Amino acid sequence: MTATVTPATTTARAARSSRLDTTTAERHHVPKRSGKPDPTAHLSAAQVEALGLELDALRQEVLDSRGSADAAYIRKVIKVQRTLDLSSRVVLLFSLFPPAWVAGTIGLSVAKILENMEIGHNVMHGQWDWMRDPKIHSQVYEWDHASPSAQWKRSHNEIHHTFTNVLGRDNDLGYGIMRVDEDQRWHPSYLGQPLWNLVNAAIFEYGIAAYDLELGKQVKGRGRDPEQFRADARQVLAKIGRQMRKDYVVHPLLSGPSFLHTLAANATANLVRNLWTHSVIMCGHFPEGVETFAKDSIEGESRGEWYLRQMIGSANIAGSKAMHVMTGNLSHQIEHHCFPDLPSNRYAEIAPRMQEITARYGLSYTTGSMPRQVASAWKQVIRLSLPNDFSVTQAARAGAGRVLGRLRRRPAAVTA
Repeated sequence: MTATVTPATTTARAARSSRLDTTTAERHHVPKRSGKPDPTAHLSAAQVEALGLELDALRQEVLDSRGSADAAYIRKVIKVQRTLDLSSRVVLLFSLFPPAWVAGTIGLSVAKILENMEIGHNVMHGQWDWMRDPKIHSQVYEWDHASPSAQWKRSHNEIHHTFTNVLGRDNDLGYGIMRVDEDQRWHPSYLGQPLWNLVNAAIFEYGIAAYDLELGKQVKGRGRDPEQFRADARQVLAKIGRQMRKDYVVHPLLSGPSFLHTLAANATANLVRNLWTHSVIMCGHFPEGVETFAKDSIEGESRGEWYLRQMIGSANIAGSKAMHVMTGNLSHQIEHHCFPDLPSNRYAEIAPRMQEITARYGLSYTTGSMPRQVASAWKQVIRLSLPNDFSVTQAARAGAGRVLGRLRRRPAAVTA
């Protein structure tokens, strides 16, 4: 069963196509204020365009080969997720008993992660629109998340995937609350970003909803039309209300004497889902080795240069097949950013070819285990909470200097 490409399946690509139909005779290098070297400086314009053509061909190869095996995969994932969700909620009816609480909470956590990551995120990218199944079509799917799908698609598909890691254009860079690059001006408020990041991880779905709503810009007076903002805010609040009633009122009430235990299980499952999702996103965008780009660097950007930015502006996670499924295959973030509308189950298949291509063009292919990438991302968050020229040694010397200065200025004791 071979499918043709429809406008819906290429939502993210269509958003950028009008900008990327040009080719350039020479590269346009914009140096970063930090002086960090350009890892693509060795590539000529002709090489970059050749890279773009090669990746276009790879994408088309996968599009042309989509068929029954891919359809069977997503239907199986959906069946497993729905069965796990229902059975876990049934078990939680008896959550007064500790074994039932543990089993139900674990099952519900996994079900929520699968729905958000491998189903919701990828469905809304239009990866399965070619199947013509209204249950998993990007135009109608609504996920189990605080952010309404329409708002999420606008901020994620249209903005983030178009302006990946461009300082001042990609709002996903720190979500407006963190400094994630040396070229971002430091402010004392960034000293708290490790704490902000931890809090954001615990309430991640609500943080994303506020981010998709552009709440920060609105508070600063730089947001969208007030009437449109109010309409969008009402949608978010209505969505959150439905989620709250389902998880914290209806299902606990159905549990009768297990009300409080079921309520706690639902809260725990949502917390686990938030922490996991946050970690996966951190691993794909913030570890050491991931590049960011100056706003001026994308002026006149060609398709090949767009691909180049996706490749070195993302990072992968190495692990088992089960781990890949639980991340929504965003463990293949490099492949996803280059080809956001390809079925997620095909990323593992093309990953070795992508790695070979990056090596052939002298580019980095950033990858590592989950613990390593999480640690690397958190290291970046902590390091960039401090000024660029900060070091422990300098801080210690400065502190010692201030102490000595106070001692020298202290009046001498008067002796009789």
